[in-house]
Amino acid sequence: MFAGVLAVVAPAALAVQPVVHYDFDHPDDKDAAREVDQGSSGTRLWLVNGGAAMRVADPAYPGAGMALQTRQVNPGQEGNDDWKAGVFDENGVETLHAFSAAEGITLMGWVKPMGPHPKPNTTTPDPEDHFGAVGLFGLLSGTSEGHLVRALLEVIQVDGTLRLVALGRRADEGTSMIVAAEGDWENLLPTGQWTHIAATFDYDGGEMTLFRNGQPLAAAPTVAGDPWAVEGGPEPDRTSASDPNGIKIGGSYPQNTVERNPFDGRFDDLVFFDRALAPGEVLGQFRRFQPARD
Repeated sequence: MFAGVLAVVAPAALAVQPVVHYDFDHPDDKDAAREVDQGSSGTRLWLVNGGAAMRVADPAYPGAGMALQTRQVNPGQEGNDDWKAGVFDENGVETLHAFSAAEGITLMGWVKPMGPHPKPNTTTPDPEDHFGAVGLFGLLSGTSEGHLVRALLEVIQVDGTLRLVALGRRADEGTSMIVAAEGDWENLLPTGQWTHIAATFDYDGGEMTLFRNGQPLAAAPTVAGDPWAVEGGPEPDRTSASDPNGIKIGGSYPQNTVERNPFDGRFDDLVFFDRALAPGEVLGQFRRFQPARD
């Protein structure tokens, strides 16, 4: 999972068209609570509960514009008022068809934690209960109820410790695989600091790789074996041939029916590709935003 030092790849040489790209600088002209996709899919994002107020002036890198703020609103009571973002259709989101029967997916974006995590669990009566995960961003599966995913970056408990992970599911009715980064997640994503993270999901090869600021992270699967049931052979292994039921950012259930795993922080330039980028391509994408950083 750890590829070591990468060769420099010039961003100008990359001919990679994102399917989804939200920079939070393009509100819909008719509804400021919707964000216009700068990728090829044209999937409009819903800024849930906070609407236009969720766009904040906090550049993730020199030259950036607005960022997306997500947060838990009322930690002491059950409700559906958390600020999060997403898209949901129980019959599948047609504009996300590029992620149907996909051999690979790549997720990447800028993240800035702003408060202590995980957050109080508003779905239980115990005031001392906290959620077991912190939702970052990802694609829902084709049978998702708003929580289950096809590809996701998040922070979850692994052997009793919160870890930054990539979580992927190849078949909608199949088992998920988790790859967890080594070390304290708060050192990888420091509070009050912008960090670029990415994950590649190679469904045909049965591998996921985590990246931070363009470089691969030392990481390992949390369960041995082949959770994705990769068959091998001449035909590539793919995800289920179903359109994802949506996108979730900063927490689960983008249709706003349940609160789960809220993230108190900010996002910028969330970019999804319909293939697993090579390590050099991930580095090149990062350098598009930070040309002066090694």
